[in-house]
Order: sequence, then structure tokens, then C-alpha cells
Amino acid sequence: MKIKEPESKYRVRFADCDPIGHLSNLRYFDYMLNAREDHCLENYQLDNFEQSKKTGCLWVVLQNQIAYIKEVRYNKDIIITSKIIKYTDRTNTIEVLMLNKDKTLTHAALWVTFIYFNLTTRKSEIQPQNFMDLFQEICVNIPENLFEERVESLRRQNKKII
Repeated sequence: MKIKEPESKYRVRFADCDPIGHLSNLRYFDYMLNAREDHCLENYQLDNFEQSKKTGCLWVVLQNQIAYIKEVRYNKDIIITSKIIKYTDRTNTIEVLMLNKDKTLTHAALWVTFIYFNLTTRKSEIQPQNFMDLFQEICVNIPENLFEERVESLRRQNKKII
């Protein structure tokens, strides 16, 4: 059984913070996307660059949606989780959450939708069956269908903690 929602631990570094000691908005993307790349490689042996060399196809980003829910401060330990929450024959959407070290508070939520893209034809393609089988195995159903609904739900959960 494959891990559906892998996670990584990070420490927020001084160089990644703004002048008031909060993690810089752009650095959220770096932390979250790097974590997802690590999760895919370590848990599913998926390397987008290697995939493109073998097949001429890779996943490219169609859309990002991010919500900064609770600030992250310098030198704090955080947990970043990622999971596939939706997929079609050509696209998949992942959710990446940045959480406190106890995973009780959500700092940020990111949804990224990717399309499977042929570098030669410059067009989308249907994802190979082996990937569709993997996505079916690891997809995590969440109760919310829209990003805004998901963020509101995470904010409500945070209020119960704070």
C-alpha cells in the first residue's frame, strides 16, 4: 500500500523570512513545491525531469491557488504534507499543506493543477494508464470541492486550536 499523504519536516530559515520575521510569501511556494517533489520521488519514484527524458512528456502547471492562513515565523519547525485530491485523464490536482510541528494548525494551503504535456507536439496528452492506476490508489478525497471552501474549513479548524 502506497502512502497517500507523505510528509516532510522543515525548519524556517532566517534568509527565507521578511523583515518582521515571517516566512516570505514567495518562499511558501519553494518549501511546498520542493516538499512535493521530494514526496513524489521518495514515495512513488516519480521524477518529472526523468519522465520527460524517457517519454517526451511531463506535467506542467496550469493553475496555482494559495492561501496564507496563519503566519509562520523564523526558526519554527513545520510539517509539509501533499496529496492528490483530483485527477482526470489529462490533469491532476494536488493539495500541499504547511502545518505546525504537531500538525494541529494549518499555516498555508496550496492547490496546484497539472496537465500532462507533450514537449514535441506542444499539446496535452492522456496520462499513461500506469499513472492513472497510481493516482487512483493514492488519491485522497476531501469534503470540499472548491479551494475557497477548503480554506474556510481549515481556518475554522485553526480557530478551534487558537
